[in-house]
Amino acid sequence: MTISSSLTNRLFFAMALLAVMSIGAATYYATAAVTAQAEGELRRGVDEAGTLVEEYRTLLLEHFNREARLVADLPRFKATVELNDPPTLLPIARDYSQQLGADLLVVTNAQGTELARVAGGAGKGILQVVSVPILIDPRQPELLGTLSVGFSLDGRAAARFRAFTNSEIAFGTAGEVRASTLPESAWPALAAVLGSERLTDSVVIDGIDYIARTRQLAPSPHSAQPAAQEPPAFALILRSRTERLQFLSRVHRTVLLVAAAAVLIATLASYGIARTVTRPLGAVTAAMREMAATGDLTRRIPVSPGTQWEDEDARLLATTFNTMTGSISRFQREAAQRERLSSLGRLSTVIAHEVRNPLMIIKTSLHGLRRADVTKDQVAAAVKDIDEEVTRLNRIVSEVLDFARPIRFDKGATDINALCADAAKAAWPEDGGYVRLELAADLPPVLTDGERLRIALVNILTNARHAVSASADAKPGAVRVVTKQGADGRIVIAVQDRGVGIVADDLARIFDPFFTTRRTGTGLGLAITRNIIEGLGGTIAVSSTPSRGTDVVIDRPASALV
Repeated sequence: MTISSSLTNRLFFAMALLAVMSIGAATYYATAAVTAQAEGELRRGVDEAGTLVEEYRTLLLEHFNREARLVADLPRFKATVELNDPPTLLPIARDYSQQLGADLLVVTNAQGTELARVAGGAGKGILQVVSVPILIDPRQPELLGTLSVGFSLDGRAAARFRAFTNSEIAFGTAGEVRASTLPESAWPALAAVLGSERLTDSVVIDGIDYIARTRQLAPSPHSAQPAAQEPPAFALILRSRTERLQFLSRVHRTVLLVAAAAVLIATLASYGIARTVTRPLGAVTAAMREMAATGDLTRRIPVSPGTQWEDEDARLLATTFNTMTGSISRFQREAAQRERLSSLGRLSTVIAHEVRNPLMIIKTSLHGLRRADVTKDQVAAAVKDIDEEVTRLNRIVSEVLDFARPIRFDKGATDINALCADAAKAAWPEDGGYVRLELAADLPPVLTDGERLRIALVNILTNARHAVSASADAKPGAVRVVTKQGADGRIVIAVQDRGVGIVADDLARIFDPFFTTRRTGTGLGLAITRNIIEGLGGTIAVSSTPSRGTDVVIDRPASALV
């Protein structure tokens, strides 16, 4: 039998090939479209950045023009200019220059003689100047002089422009770069394209490919120097194509990964569709294998209503198979019912045995109380016996009920150390020093059912007390209760005794219901304890060596921490 001889295989290969070709073509065209769009956005971004630079420069010129007019109209400033005394005017000019944040402030008189010049800390750059007349009275245009204020398109200005255009900026004039956000080693390469008005597709600087656009800066309309005499100034805006290509490379890798995942999903889907032809038979075969492996003879196969995709013979086989497993399931339910009745019989035997002894003691005590010559001491002894036996009966009933019914937990913040100390007192009420508490001081509170956990600890400590009492070497400190914080923040409670220990054959059965080695035990204490610990999300492990003692370790998950 060849691969092509199977209808399932032919359908699978045809659908998988179609999916691969479709996804491959879509990926190619999507990648090409993203690349073209990114290149277009890069070009538009350079043009928009150039427009922003020119608009911001114009805004600065208008700002300094307004500020200069306000200063020129100040009476104090006019009076100082009218004195025509440079030493008097210079401090005032410095003050106004600092207030305006200007890189240059020049004051001339009506004859054009310079009275004061204040140059700021501007570095190399292109100076942009606005000039306003200083008039005695705006209504009488008698000229006192001229106030010129300027700012420099230097490295600081280029850095500001880069901040809001997200582009590298350079300023220059007459084929020379005067300021730039790029290092001076790159300025010769920038000077080569500085005067070009067209878009430069590629400028390579230090291994980085840039796209560049040169914008000629319009002369200041408020400058005292005629526009024809001002050398043309240019702003060069650059954006990194290399950085964008790196981003596109990540996009392309992501697209390829998505395409690969889509191909995988499409292949799996093709295989799933092809398998619909043989799925019912496969389901029956798988169910039979699982029955053989697990021994679960109640396994059923879901049978959906007949469709054009389902084989009728396979559906009939599945229905017959389910009928057979239904019969097996009925037989298993009947066997389980018989087992429950057997367990009930064992439970009845335990209860009858455990209840009969206390009842006989109570009956004997009551018979003694009926005597006419009963003394006070005899009454007290009888009442004590009755009280002890009622407590014993109540314990038996509680253990049976706790084992038989589902446990409902009432969780809250619990101090594990205090809980261990309280359980030790309850299990070992006489103060003989037999229990040594080694409690971790830094143990955090735990979200748990404190009362249920206390019951479990009392059961464990009671068993430890019986084991130590039966040992010939019983002495103080024979039982240790240890708390600590384990790996990953888990809470560990360990109860260690040096009693008679448990033989290997009994150790494997200690959690079985009704199993006990004590004449007066019900065999439910450790079964209930394990139900409580596991119900609270923890684990319990027991190790023991005959004649040397037993260790019980309770491990609670870190998720239970408050």
